[in-house]
Amino acid sequence: MATSSPGRQPQNDGCHTVSLSGHVGFSSLPDQLVKKSIEQGFCFNILCIGETGIGKSTLINSLFNTSFDDPVSAHFLPNVGLRAQTYELQESNVLLKLTIVNTVGFGDQINKEDRALSCTVLHLQKIKEVLFLGAGHSLKTLDLLTMKSLDSKVNIIPIIGKADSISKTQLQKFKSKIMSELVSNGIHIYQFPADDEAVSEINTIMNGHLPFAVVGSTEEVKIGNRMVRARQYPWGVVEVENENHCDFVKLREMLICTNMEDLREQTHAQHYELYRRCRLEEMGFRDIGPENKPVSLQEAYEAKRHEFYFELQRKEEELRQQFVQRVKEKEAILKESEQQMQSKFEHLMLMHQEAKLELGKKKKVLEDQIAMFIEKKANAELLQSQASVSTPVVSLKRDKDRKNSNFI
Repeated sequence: MATSSPGRQPQNDGCHTVSLSGHVGFSSLPDQLVKKSIEQGFCFNILCIGETGIGKSTLINSLFNTSFDDPVSAHFLPNVGLRAQTYELQESNVLLKLTIVNTVGFGDQINKEDRALSCTVLHLQKIKEVLFLGAGHSLKTLDLLTMKSLDSKVNIIPIIGKADSISKTQLQKFKSKIMSELVSNGIHIYQFPADDEAVSEINTIMNGHLPFAVVGSTEEVKIGNRMVRARQYPWGVVEVENENHCDFVKLREMLICTNMEDLREQTHAQHYELYRRCRLEEMGFRDIGPENKPVSLQEAYEAKRHEFYFELQRKEEELRQQFVQRVKEKEAILKESEQQMQSKFEHLMLMHQEAKLELGKKKKVLEDQIAMFIEKKANAELLQSQASVSTPVVSLKRDKDRKNSNFI
């Protein structure tokens, strides 16, 4: 920013001059980002995958020094389910929105003779990191297959859970065997970054301690004059935060205190971008064209848009032709139906005319019969009336003849 030199009056007639009270520059940008980040808070989502009873909840509680409400699950669930719970944590003036998703029923439907257990930790939408917990002599096939399917999507940090159940000699052999199995199966795990001078030395050392052997506990035990988180056994006490007993402190420092932001960056810059690239390639967007020449995303988008537009037009024309064809078929069916109806109607009309003519003939015959009946009736009535008039004259004559015979 340009400023006027002392003792020199600026040539800005009519303008109000404001004197600078301090340094002006962009060196305060980091402070602005820190302030904004603190005000907004941070999000950290964890998905824990593992058999019931492996110690997933105890590990999470130990890592964040909080007792999260996680209901106990049964061992005999038919399917694997997800149970998500969100918590708001605060340390000093920093807010953390922590989402813990537990996989209920994972691995409980398989043979448990081999006690290699596993736990996976990952982000729900933007995956952060993955932790596998194991106890036994080797990893299960399920563990290896799960890690193999996730290593391109998440940051994997191998962990040996319940490390207090293994002797130190067996533990070192187990660590070597796990790393050998991961390499032989082509599983890529998260490596703590060694390019930052501030943490290069400690991260390099910690990479050599993988997989971490941890012990989790939320119970406090009094040792001397201090209370420590530990697991009490008849033979002694295993301190969670004692580096001579387990690698819990190393895990907490590397995961939460030192490399949490790098995990977030790796998720976005590597895993999410890889996922995004694969999805774009599935949709037809590629960096190289048909002639192996570089193609920009805009060119690929325009080509895909034109291809989609032409395909849409083709389908529209195909649908239109199908519609026209169906309309013609319907019209033909309707026309045929109309012709059939017309033929049936004409047939019925003809039958009606024939029936009408037949009825007319029968009516004419009946009318003639009625006329004949009326005529016969009239003749019969006439004869009857004539007969009734002639009968009294004959009877009077007979009476007269009878009287005359009597006089004789």
